[in-house]
Amino acid sequence: MVYWPGVAACIIATIYFAGMHASSASPDVHIDRFEGSDFSESGGLYYKESFEQEAGTVEFQSQVTHSGKGALKLSVRPLCDKSDKECSERAEIWERRELWVPYSQGVWYGFAVKFADPIPQDDHRYVIAQWKRQISGTKGDFSPFLALRLNKGKLFATVETNLVKATHTGRAGEAAQCEKGETAVWLRPPTNQTRALVAADRTWTRENSARYNACTREIVVIDRGGELPMPNSGWIDFAIYTKPGPEGTGHIEIFANDSWVATVKGRIGHAEKGLGEFQYFKFGPYRAGHGNVWTLYYDDFRRSPRCADVLKHGSCPF
Repeated sequence: MVYWPGVAACIIATIYFAGMHASSASPDVHIDRFEGSDFSESGGLYYKESFEQEAGTVEFQSQVTHSGKGALKLSVRPLCDKSDKECSERAEIWERRELWVPYSQGVWYGFAVKFADPIPQDDHRYVIAQWKRQISGTKGDFSPFLALRLNKGKLFATVETNLVKATHTGRAGEAAQCEKGETAVWLRPPTNQTRALVAADRTWTRENSARYNACTREIVVIDRGGELPMPNSGWIDFAIYTKPGPEGTGHIEIFANDSWVATVKGRIGHAEKGLGEFQYFKFGPYRAGHGNVWTLYYDDFRRSPRCADVLKHGSCPF
């Protein structure tokens, strides 16, 4: 089945409560294997209606799967006017609002993703999954506190927080040379935000890190020996723990294909007055406006406060 958001708005209402084949081990575990023709009630997912989401299509299909008999095919097509630099094109799947997790609480997420050909190779804004803080009573555009991104065909992960103290700032457009215990960051004073580079696939180079020209000790990345897989390597199964802490108590764990990639601690997330009390997750192709179609497949969504419900075969860190 294919959904065309914006063309058939009534579909959105049916997505909320249509029960399918997935089931939960307990009420706080949410799973969707995408094996029916709609989202499962226990998974708590839906496709949000908005102008940017009109660029997307959602297909429950069985030709390309990670496990079981079904998976989602999410695509974005050109929608934005070329003169509108603020416009984005999305086909993102959201968690239902009543299932959002408190911002101070840790939670485990898992999902599998596969990049369809052609995989974008250009220097452009591409996001495949993101975790954000609820915006309720303050103005501004707040980047995700954790995001999985693609640029020039390379997979990488970033963490966002408010402006941090830099131990060293180099030339603009030149990757920082950080010492042990420091993390490369991109300081963005106009938005009071800092973006840290916390993981990347093995093809990542210093040239790709050109924006990250400063170093800080307020965000700590511990390399656990694993790597983010290459986008062309087939299905990538992520297990990720998120616990924001803008004042320095944040904690993130990243696993990919059961391999422990990185631990991130310190200042994670935003703390402006008026921001909401919840965090939420959404996944699917999201990009700045472009002139072609970009497609990703997703499967095996799961969410739980317990690592053992999400990490399939690896060793849980706690």
